[in-house]
Amino acid sequence: MIGQLTGLLIEQTEADRCLIDVNGVGYVVFCSNRTLTRLPRPPEIARVLVETIVREDAILLYGFADSYERDWFRLLTTVQGVGVRMALSILSTLSPDEISSAIMTADKATLTRAPGVGARLAVRILTELSGKVASLSDQVVSTVVSDAKGHNPIPQATQILSDALLALEGLGFRRVESQPVVARVVKRLNEEDKGSELDLVIRESLKELAR
Repeated sequence: MIGQLTGLLIEQTEADRCLIDVNGVGYVVFCSNRTLTRLPRPPEIARVLVETIVREDAILLYGFADSYERDWFRLLTTVQGVGVRMALSILSTLSPDEISSAIMTADKATLTRAPGVGARLAVRILTELSGKVASLSDQVVSTVVSDAKGHNPIPQATQILSDALLALEGLGFRRVESQPVVARVVKRLNEEDKGSELDLVIRESLKELAR
């Protein structure tokens, strides 16, 4: 099973896929619009996380720019009536944060913005995933504040994340919207060795939330 590909991005063959050359072998990888826009322009080296789907007549690869989107892809495909293509369509229309927010607030209208998602399927998504969203968010928070070797969470980073969420709530942002953003900001700053000072985390989070 293929879990990741790193190679030369040859082209984006269609609106939902790209071709990556790894040591002379070209892999067709289906991606959301969000992931495709985050890939470099061909021909450059690209890296995607991969979910391998094995069918009787084909082996299909679905690529993601980060593990958060991949986790949501896996979660969406557990819903009855949501296949891999539908899950990719949803992720092309809505960000993982928007999906999470819609489910936690029972916002059926937001889910129906995705092509092919009618009112009945939107209700099914809300019903089947309502109890799973919180645990997925908790996993994101716990993993992004871990040390560089992926060991125990860093207490200081955990406290900064908590303080940043409180500060953003005071500015009018809902926790369901800001929590994944702040978690990603803390992770990025730690990876870039810029530290995780509270004021920097808040500023960077506000930039992302403003988008």
